[in-house]
Amino acid sequence: MPPTLASLVQHSALKLTVRAGEEHLDRPVRWAHASELADPVPYMEGGELLLITALKLEAENPEAMRRYVKRLAGAGVAGLGFAVGLHYEEIPKALLDAAESEGLPLLEVPRRTPFLAITKAVSAAIAADQYRAVTAGFAAQRELTKRALSGGPEGLLAALASQIDGWAALYDATGAVVATAPEWAGRRAALLTADVERLWERPLPASSVVGGSSEDGEDEDRVELHSLGTGKRPLGALAVGTAAAPGTAERYAVHSAIALLTLTTERSRSLYAAEQRIGAAVLRMLLAGQPDHARAAAGDLYGELLDAPYRVILAESGAVPGTRGRG
Repeated sequence: MPPTLASLVQHSALKLTVRAGEEHLDRPVRWAHASELADPVPYMEGGELLLITALKLEAENPEAMRRYVKRLAGAGVAGLGFAVGLHYEEIPKALLDAAESEGLPLLEVPRRTPFLAITKAVSAAIAADQYRAVTAGFAAQRELTKRALSGGPEGLLAALASQIDGWAALYDATGAVVATAPEWAGRRAALLTADVERLWERPLPASSVVGGSSEDGEDEDRVELHSLGTGKRPLGALAVGTAAAPGTAERYAVHSAIALLTLTTERSRSLYAAEQRIGAAVLRMLLAGQPDHARAAAGDLYGELLDAPYRVILAESGAVPGTRGRG
């Protein structure tokens, strides 16, 4: 999980105190940024913990603080950190009231805690979260590969559904559902065949996000569709349904599944083509009166079929009556 305001408040070295918006401390923090601009919103992306000393703010003006905090909340700022002991010995009441009114978490930063320490703490937490996600992704890749080797596409889909805490479905080149995990996802996957066909109208590799539908017609899941294959024509498609957008670890699992299923389908196509060529060669040997060579070439491909007595019927087309002499 990424760092949250609550985890920063619980960080013993930072000594932060919650002054407003305590009910929203579960908000994730994407970054900690210091700015003394009267309107820093144009430089915000959302999810930041904004750190200020109120150097250029009318921090005791209720109307000015209402406008300031409202802009921050509208921009998706996760919270506001106010350093006391510099320009103000305590957080002005106008700012406290505005933050409480907008539900914007307001954290008091003691003078002994530099803003840089908060930024470093957020950066370290983000890096640790990313490392955990990558490690989990590699573990998921190993598990998916193991299940694909032992259980084929069905085993891979079951492992993937478990990894993403959702469901998964495999479609063949005609758009038909060939496997799902869990089994109950079959009906839901069947409702997406039209979306799969639209996906194949786009250049490969292609992906799209659609809404899965429940039996009563209500949209429930977020469904991702991914094409399979490396050529110009798709060999199939993978659908994954989750309650929300997959996180980093889940994303690794999905991409690993795409690669493994693509490899499996490409290999299956190559094996099918090879079997067709062997079958044609065996037939030519039988027609040429070389059954021993045919059995040697076929190996175990046809089981005991070539060991039993067999008959070959030859049909030769002749001229259709009434067509002789026509140009």
